[in-house]
Amino acid sequence: MEKWNQTSKDFILLGLLPPNQTGLLLLLLIIFAFVLALVGNSRITVLIFLDPRLHTPMYFLLSQLSLMDLMYISTTVPKMAINFLSGHNSISFLGCGVQIFFFITIACSEGLILASMAYDRFVAICHPLHYPVRMSKIMCLTMIIGTWILGSIHSLAYTTYALHLPYCKSRAINHFLCEIPSMMPLVCMDTWDYEYMLFVILILLLPFLGITLRKAFTTCSTHLTVVTILLCSFCLHLSPVRSPEEDKNLAVFYTILTPMLNPIIYSLRNKEVLGAMRRMCGMFSPWKK
Repeated sequence: MEKWNQTSKDFILLGLLPPNQTGLLLLLLIIFAFVLALVGNSRITVLIFLDPRLHTPMYFLLSQLSLMDLMYISTTVPKMAINFLSGHNSISFLGCGVQIFFFITIACSEGLILASMAYDRFVAICHPLHYPVRMSKIMCLTMIIGTWILGSIHSLAYTTYALHLPYCKSRAINHFLCEIPSMMPLVCMDTWDYEYMLFVILILLLPFLGITLRKAFTTCSTHLTVVTILLCSFCLHLSPVRSPEEDKNLAVFYTILTPMLNPIIYSLRNKEVLGAMRRMCGMFSPWKK
């Protein structure tokens, strides 16, 4: 492990993978998942943008989900791969803050966009005659902009809090990314207020809101189940009562597996999206007359 200079403000990420051949093999698997996530989400985003038949609120929201997954996995895997291959695990104070900001922004925005997708399906199923009004282009655009703004504001508050804490202990973060709960053991002050805020907001409030949404939109079981799972998992991920290994495993689920699987779950099994792919492939086919 690298030695830490007491005069430096950089942090050291202890990482996820062991520095041996097993770690290299696992890294190759992670890079493979990264490539799959990039290709899948990029294809969905471009396809929805180019195909006029997919210019509906449901698919506009889906394109935002794919964009968020692209950004989500890009905030963690490249840095983790570079650190492992170079053997230098340091990350600058500013770089750590940027990673925290984007990580929390996308996590919060993704939860909100999933809730918007659930609402979209609720209106389409339960109030089809009111759908053009309730899910107009302006309403859809408002939802999309609102998710990014609310996610950014929420993230800015947490990032500012994290960067103003006094880190007087070792700056070795037992994680593969800068993540606030993993940084708390390095702080030389009482962080009870932060942990209390997490408990009240994330452990009690968000699951309660998820249950309320599910009761209100009972017909949208698929989307709401996903929202509820993500809320509960996100609460567990940011809960201060967990071991570093559990924290890393949950982070792998969020930052790698979810962005890789979302294109399959939400898009590649969708007949309209598959039809758009076939039309797009036929458009650029060299054998097309």
